[in-house]
Amino acid sequence: MGRRSAVKVRVENQLVRFTAPQPFEAEEVINSLGGKKSGKYVILALKNPRATLLVDEEGRLVVHGTNHSEVAWAAAREMLLRLGRPDEGITTEKGPLVVSFDYGQPLRTDQVSEYYPDFEVDGRLECIRISDELHEMDLLFFSNGIGIALGARHKNLVEMAATHWGTRFDSENLFVEVLVKSNETEEKVDSEPEEAALEVVEEEEES
Repeated sequence: MGRRSAVKVRVENQLVRFTAPQPFEAEEVINSLGGKKSGKYVILALKNPRATLLVDEEGRLVVHGTNHSEVAWAAAREMLLRLGRPDEGITTEKGPLVVSFDYGQPLRTDQVSEYYPDFEVDGRLECIRISDELHEMDLLFFSNGIGIALGARHKNLVEMAATHWGTRFDSENLFVEVLVKSNETEEKVDSEPEEAALEVVEEEEES
């Protein structure tokens, strides 16, 4: 039986890197904005717009935690404003996406590897995963029917990948059928149709 709902896809995170004509200095971000040093990066958390900013060793700015490039640009502009810098001459590069999708039905993840051996069990995240070379991304599938795409380059590619695997799972009956409610009433199908009882009339013997 086919799935009753289409795959719902949502961008959770879009990495965007900004390169300014004058590189950002780590000490500048730490002293002026309260950034924190963490390994090779300086990290700054913004509340409005909500985003995490990272300045790398080359003085480039990476915006993490936004789901759209316009929001990432607003975060970068906020940082420039606080540093008293203009936004002219800045170049942008879009990085990989983190995208979620929902099949709308539970998935029998414990049985998937029986049909598709390339899938691996991730015990830490309690899911199954595959490196999807066809769509160039890593995919995680959870038993509640939710999936996560890592390293994707475009939302449309995630839709294609999710549809591709959803169709294959469906062909092997790996989705769990759920009751469908209509007007808050469960639709039930009787296993056998009711038939009218047959009335038996006994003929009286002629005397």
